[in-house]
Amino acid sequence: MNKESKIYITGHAGLVGSAIVRTLRNRGYDNLVLFRSSELDLRDQAAVKIFFASEKPEYVFHAAGRVGGIGANSQYKAQFFYDNALMAINLIHAAYENGVTKLVNLGSSCIYPKFAEQPLKEEALLTGALEPTNDAYAVAKIAAIKMCAFYNTQYGTTFLSAMPCNLYGPGDNFNLETSHVLPALIRKMHEAKLSGGPVNLWGDGSPLREFLYVEDLAEALLFLMEDVSSEQAGELINIGSGVDGPIKDLAALIARIVGYTGEIVWDSTKPNGTPRKLLDVSRINALGWRAATSLEDGIRKTYDWYVKNAAG
Repeated sequence: MNKESKIYITGHAGLVGSAIVRTLRNRGYDNLVLFRSSELDLRDQAAVKIFFASEKPEYVFHAAGRVGGIGANSQYKAQFFYDNALMAINLIHAAYENGVTKLVNLGSSCIYPKFAEQPLKEEALLTGALEPTNDAYAVAKIAAIKMCAFYNTQYGTTFLSAMPCNLYGPGDNFNLETSHVLPALIRKMHEAKLSGGPVNLWGDGSPLREFLYVEDLAEALLFLMEDVSSEQAGELINIGSGVDGPIKDLAALIARIVGYTGEIVWDSTKPNGTPRKLLDVSRINALGWRAATSLEDGIRKTYDWYVKNAAG
């Protein structure tokens, strides 16, 4: 990939996509193809075929998707599966048909079995039952991983699948109905600080979670695109910080950063989700990449962005 290469980033306005765009531009890559979903619906196979035939991107980062937390994943299973599976299937096939040099497909750590051995190795894929609260999203992502691998085997493509842990950062989704746990905690703590009320949280705070600052992820994805072959990456490759901790500790850290000193109430009648999700990142570490941003520094940067851009 050189500075003149035509690079298509799906979901460029989202959390991950916007971080990829910033990282590429900071590195001098300016020939970027950016279409919003209102301009190109990746679920529309005919539209995707026309787009690839006319634009002919050389490199593709697939960061688009319908995402959400436990509530959204549980309530909208059909929609989460349909949207994510169709987007990936249409995109990957069109990339093959139009000779894309390399594609990096973005997945999620939720693809792994609920009770897989920790930390989660890439080889754990499809070795057990999934977490029921996000199984529809996970199955769609697994289909995309397998599709990339099948096309590499049959057609000789170079399609890589990257599996990050829980992500957060500037541009995150702070909608309490659809957001993930970290941005939801930031918003709840901020609003409770202003109102003086308690913070009500799902579960008992015991699940262990790993978080990765989105700018670190973007650096990792560019590293994979520039320097890693499909043979080195394998069928999929984990991307994470390699460190996890209980949600209860995360809530306390965010409260301290936000400046919230009120009561935190845990509702143990609500689901906790998977008890632990720590990725084994030894493969990508061995290839030469490691996360650079500490959790506290990343949360401070994210909270600053939220206050300036998204807080009511």
